[in-house]
Amino acid sequence: MPISEKHAPGSFCWMELRTTDQDAGKQFYSSLFGWEVMDIPMGPAGVYTIFRLQGKDCAAACTVKEHEPPNWAIYIATDNVDESTGRVTELGGKVLMEPFDVPPSGRMSVVLDPSNVCFCLWQANLTAGIGILNENNAFCWADLNTPDRAGAKEFYSGMFGWTFVTGKDATGKEKDESGYWHIMNGGHGIGGVPPVEYQPRGVPPHWLLYYQVADCRAMTAKAKELGARVLMEPTTIEGQLMFSVVADPQGAAFALFQPGK
Repeated sequence: MPISEKHAPGSFCWMELRTTDQDAGKQFYSSLFGWEVMDIPMGPAGVYTIFRLQGKDCAAACTVKEHEPPNWAIYIATDNVDESTGRVTELGGKVLMEPFDVPPSGRMSVVLDPSNVCFCLWQANLTAGIGILNENNAFCWADLNTPDRAGAKEFYSGMFGWTFVTGKDATGKEKDESGYWHIMNGGHGIGGVPPVEYQPRGVPPHWLLYYQVADCRAMTAKAKELGARVLMEPTTIEGQLMFSVVADPQGAAFALFQPGK
């Protein structure tokens, strides 16, 4: 079981469902993935939900304000959130929420990249982030859907030192001729950037989170039975991998990913 007690700077460290119906979200994801639910009272703000898988934190959920559409937010680890937040504006992004403490868990900010893609920066204190990944029913990958791939490359490499490479096999031959970029953080593949022509039309730029599953077709059908809307039917890539994209009953989109054998 891939366990993570600490997240390197530049890695995806937390996934947060921001929804208009938190109770419905808890029911949907616990039914789909078998996640356990732990609610933390937040006073007048209601509760903050921690999802757990195999005894480890794997995601979270909260209720959004009316103006914000349901979505899956992604957090990126940093050793110094104040310094990283300052770098956002230097590189052409915007700050939505200046750094603030989340005692005793850590410190965070909410920012936009130059294409207005939202993400959070997280400096851990007592909470490093998710404790399980790259396992069935856990987070495994994230795609950046942006109309400006060159600008995103410049921004994120400046922010986190990420490199962007195309997929190649052991002989150096391109495995994916589509032009899909793989995001590398310290030598580890953590996500990708699809070519613009493969990105969904009419959808604002965003991060799309992937959750690993044993059977993409079966889990897509299960999600639909639970009230989800299928945005992309199960599709095979590189001859062996399969993924689909669905939106939960409140409208938050995410992907289901079945690794190759």
